[in-house]
Amino acid sequence: MDVVILIVALLILTASVVGIVDARRNPWPEEEPVAAPRAGADRRPPAPPDQADHELDVDQAELNEPSSGVGLAPRPGEPPPAEKAGDALEAEPDPATVAEIEEALANAVEVEQAEAVKPRFRDRLAKARSLLAGYVSSVLSRSEIDEETWEELEEALIRADVGVKTTTTLLEELRAEVAEKHITEPEALLAQLKGDLKARLAVADRSLHYEPGAPNVWLFVGVNGVGKTTTIGKLAKIQQADGRSVVMAAGDTFRAAAAEQLGVWAQRVDAELVQGAEGGDPSSVIFDAVQQAAARQADLVLADTAGRLHTKVNLMEQLRKVRRVAEKPPGRVTEVLLVLDATTGQNGLNQAQVFTEAVEVTGVVLTKLDGSARGGIVLAIQGELGIPVKLVGLGETVDDLIPFDPDEFVEALFS
Repeated sequence: MDVVILIVALLILTASVVGIVDARRNPWPEEEPVAAPRAGADRRPPAPPDQADHELDVDQAELNEPSSGVGLAPRPGEPPPAEKAGDALEAEPDPATVAEIEEALANAVEVEQAEAVKPRFRDRLAKARSLLAGYVSSVLSRSEIDEETWEELEEALIRADVGVKTTTTLLEELRAEVAEKHITEPEALLAQLKGDLKARLAVADRSLHYEPGAPNVWLFVGVNGVGKTTTIGKLAKIQQADGRSVVMAAGDTFRAAAAEQLGVWAQRVDAELVQGAEGGDPSSVIFDAVQQAAARQADLVLADTAGRLHTKVNLMEQLRKVRRVAEKPPGRVTEVLLVLDATTGQNGLNQAQVFTEAVEVTGVVLTKLDGSARGGIVLAIQGELGIPVKLVGLGETVDDLIPFDPDEFVEALFS
């Protein structure tokens, strides 16, 4: 009997110990299995009943009140709550990031300022300068001025398309100055040559003539492909920036899409466009443009004309008619600008001769000067024909059409 009682007592004691151990391993009572959480649902382990009720109260309060920025402490083993969007925006930026942003902004400002600066001859006449560079270096390397020095100068000027006639005149005058001033050093010889070139180019009137009181007509003439239409568009922007109102006349009625091309420029610079039927009389287009400019009290009519070979007599006669019509009141032709491609060299001189005889050219616009090694044509045009180069194109953008500056041009060639 005592043995039985002892066994029962041991069993009871063992069951109690096992229960205590299980209770420590799992302090909460076993719950019914629940369904798997939906996507995006909270995956935290279930909380004790009293704690779960407390969290429900807090969540409901957060729905009804604005957040104070203070959250509940995370449970043991749970990652800290994610930072809110507002906190991220208010966080202090990284100093390295701030420095990068400031540097990028500074670079952007420098680029914008660089784009606003007008192009310089020195920057854009690399081809012409490189052609003369070898000759200049050879002359400077000599210890004296000898006959080979003069031969090198002559070859350099002719290759730069100054022309044989103008080159001969230049060097004859230079020889006389060298003898008179007792110049013996090659460096002084080149300095005298640059001074002579600047003085020769400085005598011309390079201003664009405008007479207030009636619509001024500026005619643009030249062969096909030299850039007349583009020049008109660029010059229209320059004139409008100076406060003058502009009407564009699409007088090139023969080239396909010429009027459309000029229309694109008119839209860019917000100018009025007058055009006629394709293949029509260009004189009537110019006449209509002058009448419309007078009605609108516009200052300028920039008139495009058909590109034509200077060897075609009938086309040149038609150009004379265009000028006569443009002169009729209230119109007043104050500029006839011959547009030449600098890359054509001496052929441009021949064009200038014929156009001058037909329509009394008042000035030259020399395009594509940045892409040519034949910049000496400027001296030939002015020296042989007495026509000044008034504008030059040094690139493709609107701001690359600039007034011709003799001093900058000569320095860019020989620097």
